[in-house]
Amino acid sequence: MAVVRALRGGGCCYCRLLLSSSSASSAGGPAAEGGERQESAGLHFSPPAHSCKDWIGPPDKHSNLRPVVFYVPPEESPLERRLREARQEAQACDQRFWARHNRAFRQEKEEFIYSRLKAKGLEMRDETGQKATLNAEEMADFYKDFLSKNFRKHMQYNRDWYKRNFTITFLMGQVALARALRRLRWKKKDAGN
Repeated sequence: MAVVRALRGGGCCYCRLLLSSSSASSAGGPAAEGGERQESAGLHFSPPAHSCKDWIGPPDKHSNLRPVVFYVPPEESPLERRLREARQEAQACDQRFWARHNRAFRQEKEEFIYSRLKAKGLEMRDETGQKATLNAEEMADFYKDFLSKNFRKHMQYNRDWYKRNFTITFLMGQVALARALRRLRWKKKDAGN
């Protein structure tokens, strides 16, 4: 299965924020220490052992989200670890929500189509064996009802999404500041020698 290499080690904050919030598959538990790869039963791809970058995999069949395997540097600071774990948690939350949501959507859509076809005296498959469908106006009724029923869930998800991503953005700022200060100390140390 083709895997797309998506991020460079110093990828921009905006890209990392988008990845943390929109491309989530369950991370499968805590990542190993010392630069080892994350292990996950849910991921069907694995970056090469020598990779020093985050990797994005193919879309998950239940959530339609692209899982990310986060690189764990050998000398990861506690702050960098908090950031990575926050991103992994955001990814896992998104994966759970969208997998559940998509499952409910498919099930309710099938039930709606079945009930409408039954009311018209039609079967689920026509005489040629093709799956029977409804017209756009009839399906619009389903979409409207589904969105109305799930409005509160979506609002709660959006609130949680913003909270998680605000935390991630704040941690990213702290990590960037810590790295900049570390570089300045190294430059001063090198200049003093």
